[in-house]
Amino acid sequence: MAPNADQNRLRQRVNNNSSSNVDTTMDTDTDTLATASTATQLKDIKSTEVVIDGTIYDLKSFRHPGGESILLFGGNDVTVQYKMIHPYHTTKHLEKMAVMGKVDPNDIKEDYKFDTDFEREIKREVFKIVRRGREFGTSGYFARAFFYIGLYIVLDYYWTTQPTTLKLAIAFGVAQALIGLNVQHDANHGAVSKKAWINDFLGFGADMIGGCKWNWQCQHWTHHAFTNHHLKDPDAVNAEPYLLFNDYPLDHPKRKPYHSFQALFFLPVLSGYWLSMVLNPQTFTLQHEGSKDVGIRMDNDFLKSRRIWATLIRFTYIYLNIIRPFNNNGGIENILTTAFHILTMGAAESLTLASLFALSHNFEHVDRDPTKPVRATGKAICWFKSQVETSSTYGGFIAGALTGGLNFQVEHHLFPRMSSAWYPYIAPKVREICKKHDVRYAYYPWVWQNFASTVKYLHQSGTGSNWLNPLKGDL
Repeated sequence: MAPNADQNRLRQRVNNNSSSNVDTTMDTDTDTLATASTATQLKDIKSTEVVIDGTIYDLKSFRHPGGESILLFGGNDVTVQYKMIHPYHTTKHLEKMAVMGKVDPNDIKEDYKFDTDFEREIKREVFKIVRRGREFGTSGYFARAFFYIGLYIVLDYYWTTQPTTLKLAIAFGVAQALIGLNVQHDANHGAVSKKAWINDFLGFGADMIGGCKWNWQCQHWTHHAFTNHHLKDPDAVNAEPYLLFNDYPLDHPKRKPYHSFQALFFLPVLSGYWLSMVLNPQTFTLQHEGSKDVGIRMDNDFLKSRRIWATLIRFTYIYLNIIRPFNNNGGIENILTTAFHILTMGAAESLTLASLFALSHNFEHVDRDPTKPVRATGKAICWFKSQVETSSTYGGFIAGALTGGLNFQVEHHLFPRMSSAWYPYIAPKVREICKKHDVRYAYYPWVWQNFASTVKYLHQSGTGSNWLNPLKGDL
């Protein structure tokens, strides 16, 4: 069995929440629920409710230790997301929330299954290394995070108060990327600290580099839950129509002649990532199109209440990092030079972030369609297995210190609410268990090897060579 939650700590949490409106007397027996209310369609649940395993729960009925961020997903079926970020899950956890009814079974499609032999063993062994309550940021993590925050503050000061230079533009762009990799990422996964306010505060690092905390969470948590899913992973389609990460059939309408050359131009395309973030109007509506396109509802009251803050932060970023450099450089004759420096800064950030992200799930022999067996047989697949076979890991401690542990993508996708500081410690055990269960684990000792594999994959997906001959497709 998977490790059980510590019952004494669980009772203590329930007692601590006794002042909230928790219906602790509600009988959650399936038969009782079925007779207590009629089945509801998924599209009709309220913005303060979520669905887990077909049951509707009221998010307002208790005080979640992770803070208000859970309200972000109000109005959705969050079965996979819930199990993904609650590795110590027991049925007792769900008893804290008031049950509002059941969802029509016809609205529920289960692509993934949990509590498999592979999941139980990998949890059991990993939790021997990282004990419960210690999975958050270590002293080493905070030292790394505060170093990068300090670097960002110093370079941002020079960027906003002094005439810009090409070297400063590149340095500041990389510094912003390091915030994205090392600070906001862990924070917006709730992995920095047990204290929700610390995660919430550091999570605004996403906005400090031109992104948006709330849109990022909508997109990224969905990506984690449905990695490489042919319909539900927003990251798989975000670069379209310029790049094809999905290896579509040869006659697919999304295929264009220029995709045959995407291995040659994917880096210039990715260099525009920062500009697409800063000028993205979805920041003002908090309606991330990629997440909406894969079925995530974002019309809940929580996100609506954050729109004004997202807008204010975005205008502040634009003023400090785009308008002020023009003022500091002065003179009409310097407009083109200033614009070039700003675009260079953005490209430096973009390439540092996006090129590393591209490696994670796009490489030779990656599983780009993990739920294909589900469509063929109707049987759900192991979620933990799919996370391993859709991700790659490269390097070790040094790469982890630079990338915020995101070089350990396999470990990160298995345990997304564990601080990145722990991934080097659990990686050897994860590989061992994967080998035992015949789960394909992609590891590259050096980043350039992963990069080369990504280039080859992009060539294959762009030309469709795998559909012509599965044994060919190399550059």
